[in-house]
Amino acid sequence: MRRLIAMLMALLMVLALTACGGSGASQANDEAQAALDAALAAIPAVPDFTDVDTSSIPGLEDGVFTVGMECAYAPYNWTQPDDSYGAVPISNVDGSYANGYDVMMAKRICEAYGWELEVVSSAWASLTPAVQSQTMDANIAGQSMTADRMAEVDMAGPYIYATIVCLTTKDSEFADATSIADLAGGTCTSQSGTIWYDTCLPQIQDAEILPPAETAPAMIMQLETGTVDFVCTDMPTALAAVAKNDQLVILNFSGTDGDFQFADEAERAENVNIGISVRKGNTELLDAINAVLADYTSEDFDTLMGAAIAIQPEV
Repeated sequence: MRRLIAMLMALLMVLALTACGGSGASQANDEAQAALDAALAAIPAVPDFTDVDTSSIPGLEDGVFTVGMECAYAPYNWTQPDDSYGAVPISNVDGSYANGYDVMMAKRICEAYGWELEVVSSAWASLTPAVQSQTMDANIAGQSMTADRMAEVDMAGPYIYATIVCLTTKDSEFADATSIADLAGGTCTSQSGTIWYDTCLPQIQDAEILPPAETAPAMIMQLETGTVDFVCTDMPTALAAVAKNDQLVILNFSGTDGDFQFADEAERAENVNIGISVRKGNTELLDAINAVLADYTSEDFDTLMGAAIAIQPEV
């Protein structure tokens, strides 16, 4: 994760200098494309499994890998108006394209097996039911590998490790917090249906916890408009927000006594390990996805996530 932060800071410096140089958006786009190209060159090549017969995998009989995601959860996934930076069409939203870390991963899985990728935009709460009903083959959507979720679906991965952090503004009274104890009494929120909202925020003494936000952008908007003092999220989401608003600051208590607490390290791991959901019992698809992920290190994941942050749209 330190490598991801360093990469992002370097990129932000380049983009800031570019913006001052007079060429504006064109040079910024070139720099973002260069960052994406460099990241793809730095991580393992996509394995060639095209000689593997996958026609018996439930849901893949037609060779189409149907993947659900919100398309509104940068840097994991987002919606954009064109196919720049390798974005793919959203099958259920005419004229819109999906991109982000999840799309990059989905494309690599499809390339490995020669599958066609279909991305479907879905509300967060509808993701798991869609896999259970076989409407989706998989969800690649920034979902934590929690025990509760894995009781409902099987999960491949992890395909990234996401430290839990808080995000506030530079002028906030909480900007210098070094532990969750320093956040006592603050007004806060997080995204609905997440460990951040259900387990982390209640650990902050006397916190005024507002109703959860339906999406990550809505959560960040509440912070930017002063509705809340801070939000709880994961490191990639926080880094993406800081990349677009330099008035935000990340509070990372991980590895200290002032961090959010879990019953044991296994419980902590299940909440920072991010996985890919498939229907319970679909072991053939689970194994196929894990075979593609097998050669990646945590540093490789961070490198690709850094590229996603570099190309995310302004809004």
